[in-house]
Amino acid sequence: MLSSCSLRRLAVPAALAILALAPGSAAAAAPSWDHRLIEPLPGTIRSEPSVRAASTDGLLPGPSPAPAPSPPPPQSPQPQVLSNERTFTRWAHSASRSYVYRSPSSGAKRVGRLRLYTEDGFDEIYLLLRNAYDSGGHEWVQLRLPQRPNGTTGWVPRAALGRFRLVHSLLVVDRHSLRATLFDNGRRRWHAPVGVGKRSTPTPAGHFWIREGFRVHGVPLYGPYAFGTADYSVLTDWPGGGVIGIHGTDQPRLVPGRPSHGCMRMHNADVSWLAHHMPVGTPLLIR
Repeated sequence: MLSSCSLRRLAVPAALAILALAPGSAAAAAPSWDHRLIEPLPGTIRSEPSVRAASTDGLLPGPSPAPAPSPPPPQSPQPQVLSNERTFTRWAHSASRSYVYRSPSSGAKRVGRLRLYTEDGFDEIYLLLRNAYDSGGHEWVQLRLPQRPNGTTGWVPRAALGRFRLVHSLLVVDRHSLRATLFDNGRRRWHAPVGVGKRSTPTPAGHFWIREGFRVHGVPLYGPYAFGTADYSVLTDWPGGGVIGIHGTDQPRLVPGRPSHGCMRMHNADVSWLAHHMPVGTPLLIR
């Protein structure tokens, strides 16, 4: 295991920091990720079209034509389920640092605030549950929040979120059988052994999602790939906020098992497979 000094020198991401310290060692200050060690996977960094990409012959585009008039909104918009977190799940980047409310009203109690970036500095994403409309016809979206306590949900105005994106995958981690299973449209596509938290620092159960994914260079402890989740450890004073990660290992004999402070370890071949088949935004069920 790395010492706290090694952790600061390597600038290990928050999603990995929960396993970077040996038991009983002092917690280091939350590190920021190092571009030399971390290569984000598709979806971890939002892609926005540039002005030059929209031009021809390297010239700036001329005035845009007037947009076509929008059709009138329905008289009585009906709420919609945006995700069932099994066969279809929608997610979005945050577009602002909007407050999050307990119910779809700006007069409701605040339960949090959207953030633009994860603890590792990647673009934050939110798992969307359903929408609703207030008395003025304004659309609100219920979402899951990556914060303590685990399982917190709330409502934000639709304008606080970017474009909705859709995935059909689901990752299930069973802490009893020590197996991870990836489903695609409800059908099992892949499964592998997994290491989870030991009994004194268990991997918290619940509904979460994959917030970021990246390739790791030069740190064999974490294997070739890692993912940051919306699950938070029981260790509240851990570096980087205690984000639970999924990653490879340089100790394959410990998988399957319960060797960690909460993170989920996989054999390197298995986490490499996930990196090529599990998109960011995939819901994560830990049971």
